[in-house]
Amino acid sequence: MIRVGNAPCSWGILEFGLGKAIGYRQVLDEMVETGYEGTELGDWGFLPTSPARLRTELQARGLALLGAFVPVALKDPAAHAPGVETAVRVARLLAAVAGGAPFLVLADDNGKDPIRAANAGRIRPEHGLSQAEWQIFTQGVQRIAEAVRAEAGLRTVFHHHCGGYVETPEEIDTLLSLTDPRLVGLCFDTGHYRFGGGDALAGLRKHAGRIWYLHLKDYDPAVGARVAEGWTYLDAVRQGVFCELGRGGVDFPRLVAALKFLQYDGWVVVEQDVLPGLGAPKDSARRNRAYLRTLGL
Repeated sequence: MIRVGNAPCSWGILEFGLGKAIGYRQVLDEMVETGYEGTELGDWGFLPTSPARLRTELQARGLALLGAFVPVALKDPAAHAPGVETAVRVARLLAAVAGGAPFLVLADDNGKDPIRAANAGRIRPEHGLSQAEWQIFTQGVQRIAEAVRAEAGLRTVFHHHCGGYVETPEEIDTLLSLTDPRLVGLCFDTGHYRFGGGDALAGLRKHAGRIWYLHLKDYDPAVGARVAEGWTYLDAVRQGVFCELGRGGVDFPRLVAALKFLQYDGWVVVEQDVLPGLGAPKDSARRNRAYLRTLGL
């Protein structure tokens, strides 16, 4: 069965830390009011970090806890040990609240490398990792996933992301080829895959066996055209590159049909990254949910 959740980033709670965020109770209330069944944790400290308190807040609304996004500068071997510590802390909270169901959503520390951030959406081979750097990067992924499994009993999925070192279809291929398929799954993000130069439907079909978790985003080709002219990743997010579902270049009718054909059994999470001031998140969340209902979700 496919179930539909959302995440605090759709209300402007982003790792960039820009602007004034709304309170977590309002975000959770609006998720329920707009028809979602689950939520991700969001940035550490946005939702309560006390397991009992968080469980109470979620149960009062009938929301499932789906996972948590953890960025780590995986290219830097010195970041691996702190990354393990952070990931395990987050994973223990997830497990204490929701058992073994949630995912630890691991990612690069996106946007921190100025070359990658400036060239997101138009990455060339010279912007990528060397073979030696790939070994370091994926060793970090494996180490964190092993620790999360051992310490919290949770599975880890890697989230490819524009502005980081795993953006393009080729980089995703490399990451998956260098990680254990029993240990590391893929959090497939339709909008980031399109932003990174791929076709989301083709990517879904190609990586179906590694996709354990999905983020649903659309991608505005008009904003993407400006990225090709030199806009940075953050410029694009500010201008709404991740538009409401059904209004951009991702073919969601065929993608949802493919999910059903593949008998995907799990969560799809609407993530429409917005910065404060880009519009009313609740209204967008409602429209996104209504659109997915037209596709049978």
